[in-house]
Amino acid sequence: MRHRLLMTAAALAAAVGLVQAPSAGAATTLCEQYATAKIQGGKYIVQNNRWGTSSEQCIDVTDTGFTISKQDGVNPTNGAPTAYPSVFWGCHYNNCTNGFSPIRADSTDFGKITTKAGLTYISSGNWNASYDIWFDPTARKDGQNTGAEIMVWTSHSGPPQPYGSKVATGVTIAGSTYDVWYGNSGWNVVSYVRTTAAADVSFTVDDFYKDSVTRGYAQRSWYLTSVQAGFEPWSGGKGLAVKTFSVNAPVTPPTCTAAFALNTTWNTGFTADVTVKNTGGTATGSWKVKWTWPGNQTISSIWNATETRSGKTVTASSMDYNSVVPAGGTTGFGMVVNGAATTPALTCTAT
Repeated sequence: MRHRLLMTAAALAAAVGLVQAPSAGAATTLCEQYATAKIQGGKYIVQNNRWGTSSEQCIDVTDTGFTISKQDGVNPTNGAPTAYPSVFWGCHYNNCTNGFSPIRADSTDFGKITTKAGLTYISSGNWNASYDIWFDPTARKDGQNTGAEIMVWTSHSGPPQPYGSKVATGVTIAGSTYDVWYGNSGWNVVSYVRTTAAADVSFTVDDFYKDSVTRGYAQRSWYLTSVQAGFEPWSGGKGLAVKTFSVNAPVTPPTCTAAFALNTTWNTGFTADVTVKNTGGTATGSWKVKWTWPGNQTISSIWNATETRSGKTVTASSMDYNSVVPAGGTTGFGMVVNGAATTPALTCTAT
């Protein structure tokens, strides 16, 4: 068993801020510590992410990935790596790919997310090739995720081992065999190490996540915030490359449901809360809840929504601050109503 400090890419990047480069051209080279470049029109982002050494590292960016062209750092293999140069889909400290919204792990769309990578390895140095898949209890786009970090080691060279300790061997996931490691560094770190290296990999993200859930290291209520693929070099690393990278995430438009709950009642009125849930695959831009009172009920006050009325029909609309509800997330509003207590049927629409 070996321990290493897991201040991954994210941690130091937060402290000093990301250096964002323009969209990658035919010959973009990133040498600044946290420099990034968008590829494929912002569908993915490449990051140099040299967080564990002051020695220079450079990566040559292509439209489909990157190659490490310089890596001068040398760290002991019983400690932290020098960097995690990688390409990602999602959000890394508020640096997000186009249109991304965190996806809740109990949503239907989450189970459809697949990824592929084509990798080039070298025979020297101390390094690993790994996916880094992040989850957070909230639908956050910035800061350090505190849920789970799922690492999928597709190959490695030299003595480096995952953070924590080995908890299982010979586990079959997505048709391949892995050893499983677990540690906690303020968040759960679950590493799946292939017993046989592979340069071309593809899998469904939930294949690994459901194993982590079963082991008690992750929860279905958490949100996927990014899928990253790259390398952790301790020394060497020049020539390692992500040749191709893709994430296929077929998401459904935002849809919603609304539930009406009576609270306090009295002879001439009542209070009620309405919970709005996004049941679609992308975040809402706005939402509306509509119902018709069965009698002479009227709203005397409402909060966290605006009310419009036509006869007995009421439409409650989102406010600026609660209009965006992530996939699988909830928000709500409340009201004080004059008239007999009732539970009307609600319809919810989202855009």
